[in-house]
Amino acid sequence: MATDTPAAAALQEELLRRARSRAARPAPAPETVHHGPAPLSHAQRRMWLMDRLGQGSASYSVPFATRLRGPLDLDALAAALTSLVGRHEILRTRYGQQDGEPYQEVLPAPEAMALRVVETAADGAGALLAEEAHRPFDLAAGPVPRALVLRHGPQDHTVLLTFHHIALDGASLETVAGELAELYSAAARGAAAEQPAPPQYADFARREQAAADRLEEGLRHWEGRLEGVTPLRLPRPANPPADGGTRSAGTHTTPLDPRVPAALRELGRQHRSTLFTVALAAAFAALHRFTGQDDLVIGIAGTHRQGAEMRGLVGLCVNTLPVRVNTAGDPSFTALVERVREALLDAQQCRDVPFDLILERLGAAARDTDGTPLIRVTADVLGAPTTLRLPGTVGEYVEVGPGEAKFDLSFGLVDTDAPAGLVQYGRTALDEEAAAGLGAHYAALLTAVADEPGLRLSRLPGAAPAPRDETVGQHPAEALLRSHPGVAEAAVLEPAGGPLLAYAVLREIGGPTSAELRSLLRDALAPEQVPAAVTLLDALPRTADGAADPSRLPGMPSAPAPEGARAEAVTEGFTALLGRPPRPDDDFFLLGGHSLIAVQLAERLRLALKLPLTGLDILQARTPRAVTALLDARTAERAAAPSVTTARPRRSREGTVLVTGGTGGVGAFVLRELADRGRPVLALARPESAHLVAGDGVDVIEGDLTDLDGLRKAVDSADAVIHAACTFTRAEVDVTAMAAMVGAWSRGPFVFVSSVDAYGHPAGEWVAEESAPGQPLSPYGQAKLDCEALLLQAAGSQGRGGASAVRSPLVWGPHQRLRDQLRWGATGVLYQAAREGRPITVPRPGAGGHAWYGAAWVHAAALARSVVSCLDSPVHGVANAVSGHVTWRDLAVTLTELLGSDSEILETDEVHPDLDHRWHYHSDRLSPSLRLQPGEDWRSVLATMAGPSEG
Repeated sequence: MATDTPAAAALQEELLRRARSRAARPAPAPETVHHGPAPLSHAQRRMWLMDRLGQGSASYSVPFATRLRGPLDLDALAAALTSLVGRHEILRTRYGQQDGEPYQEVLPAPEAMALRVVETAADGAGALLAEEAHRPFDLAAGPVPRALVLRHGPQDHTVLLTFHHIALDGASLETVAGELAELYSAAARGAAAEQPAPPQYADFARREQAAADRLEEGLRHWEGRLEGVTPLRLPRPANPPADGGTRSAGTHTTPLDPRVPAALRELGRQHRSTLFTVALAAAFAALHRFTGQDDLVIGIAGTHRQGAEMRGLVGLCVNTLPVRVNTAGDPSFTALVERVREALLDAQQCRDVPFDLILERLGAAARDTDGTPLIRVTADVLGAPTTLRLPGTVGEYVEVGPGEAKFDLSFGLVDTDAPAGLVQYGRTALDEEAAAGLGAHYAALLTAVADEPGLRLSRLPGAAPAPRDETVGQHPAEALLRSHPGVAEAAVLEPAGGPLLAYAVLREIGGPTSAELRSLLRDALAPEQVPAAVTLLDALPRTADGAADPSRLPGMPSAPAPEGARAEAVTEGFTALLGRPPRPDDDFFLLGGHSLIAVQLAERLRLALKLPLTGLDILQARTPRAVTALLDARTAERAAAPSVTTARPRRSREGTVLVTGGTGGVGAFVLRELADRGRPVLALARPESAHLVAGDGVDVIEGDLTDLDGLRKAVDSADAVIHAACTFTRAEVDVTAMAAMVGAWSRGPFVFVSSVDAYGHPAGEWVAEESAPGQPLSPYGQAKLDCEALLLQAAGSQGRGGASAVRSPLVWGPHQRLRDQLRWGATGVLYQAAREGRPITVPRPGAGGHAWYGAAWVHAAALARSVVSCLDSPVHGVANAVSGHVTWRDLAVTLTELLGSDSEILETDEVHPDLDHRWHYHSDRLSPSLRLQPGEDWRSVLATMAGPSEG
């Protein structure tokens, strides 16, 4: 039989594809003793808190990009990634919260990981990579790695894998890269890779928790080591960046002569130190010259990876170690290296004490009076970056963005074939001009000490940036006090109706007395400019923006306590979580607050007052008075949002969004979301239902899906469309209505609320967004697919905007239409049995050869946020809107509890047609909008739906 014909070649290709598919199936996971939710490690807990405080910022995304030249087998890459995620549970772990405490839970291994492939020229790759890397993760859904492949040519690709830092550190990235190469090689051959079962991170977290009671001695050590330390002050930006709401990073990199690292390494050898110790000493020297301060703290990354049992572990095993060094006395650089070496050895003795526990032990001392954190500066030695090395290709590391700054300032010695001194900084924390000078200074300092290590710090090259003239706008008395050599800080304030008051912080004990300072002022100033008193303080209390805080200065008249419902809610929240009633100006940190309590307090107030508030807001506002003022301001902003009286126009207002299905469960939440955002709305409704949607900001146009002329007129009257209406049972009506609307669509975005039924019955358990449908496909699912095709084919033509098809699963929320679907729809077989006390039969895991049976669901409010977000950021295709997944058994148990039922729950190998659902759906594209708000977890929303109906 000939083997060189096209048919034979195609057959061989198909056989190889099938072999790869068999090899792609992850090896059975090793049996572990522990199952179910696990505690978070301390490092994970800190990442989780940062995520909650920052509300989904991308600061802790870990992009891993490599340009690969040579033939790239995308099927083998997808198979390798699937096997990798199957091997390491931490890569498929979600993070939940119960009773205010976070936990981690391993999700089932996906049958296939999706690769998103985009055709683009190499010079256009940077923006696409940065956009993908900065897309935040939803930790509650699970930080499964995202994969993007940019195809520049037949044998030229850039592969970007994006992880969340909560799941992986630098050492883990090396493991991931090595295993991917082995798995890829095996998949390309159609073979199964033979790799030993790896350790699992949840077991490490459990061991760490079990050893928590042995940390007290280390905590006492750190408490003593850091006693009296004050957070570093850095020159703030003269003109803060316009994007001040983010922690965008700036970087200054200065090349070094190739001999410098070798000379520094030899210097370290002579003083029994490593290159890292010498580089850290250089960072301390640069920081001393930059700030003029002697008592300095720099954070370094420690590791928990000790012993053979940690080999091959993927997870977050790093710990921040604060290294405190005093540079006083103008020591030589070699003497400073000795001081840094001793400080490092001291820190390493207690490296196992988690940094978050150190902060909790220090309490308010871990921050300055204006909230400045203890660790603002870090340092490291940076080796060659990790790259993906796949057989048959040549890999080149690709830098992705400058990203976001985790710390205000970081020093780096780049120890590669192209050595450099690197300074990265937060653009909202450090002045741009000062950062540029510091970058050049640091590189010059490294070169100088490589050549002459005995130089004293005062003789090192470079100079601290010239300070800005801060006397402009200052009271003359304040400027005069600041100029005194014995005064570190000063402030002069004039309370309403009262005399001038001055406050000063001395540089050292034994400095000028308050009488001496006032005498100085009296001799130099006109009588009306002399303060009535000069009060000496240990520290000057400041607000978050750095100004002196009058509410915490002695002698200043106290403002009346705030009143009203918001003030009461704030006081109750502080009292409940901190254990004692606060005064209006009591400091959150001095009351014993920390990051987790800030998150809990923000969520409590957000739920009670229905106002936006984050844990970061609490940390920055700090006092009940300031938190109340912030909530008052946000109430005023909401009240000032555009609002228009109801009318029935023939031509809508500019920017109007047409919404169909406004009387339904989904449409009602969409209308509410648009109203909250101040968007003018045109709602399509039957005459008898018009009163249900009319309201402030909502105009009504009469019609329904069978009135094609009315549909066309409505679309023509709007600047954007959200189509949420559906007949559910008359597919031909739905498709015909969509055709009419698309035909009339001539401008703006169009969002269609579709259904995951459009996927049909996929082959795998996990379904990627925009996957091809699997048969059989229900008439309802086919209609959704047909409607999507009409929309997406027309998008972008003849002046039309972008199109988004948002596929939703079961929609749950407090609305009568959604209650009816819970009781009589796909879940009705469970609900009615529970209501009547009959036995409830659910599929047993493994029935029919499937490991999981249950439902995907989305909260109606989260779906509405996702749909509305597509108006400003169309997905130009299909996106899933899924809040989570729940097994039929868990759903049945919850329904019996909510309904007070004594129904027995039985598992069987028989699968009821309504319960024959076994798929999980990825929902990465809309994940920021899908982030669950308080009260949107599935048990809470079911409680509202199973209770009495709204009147």
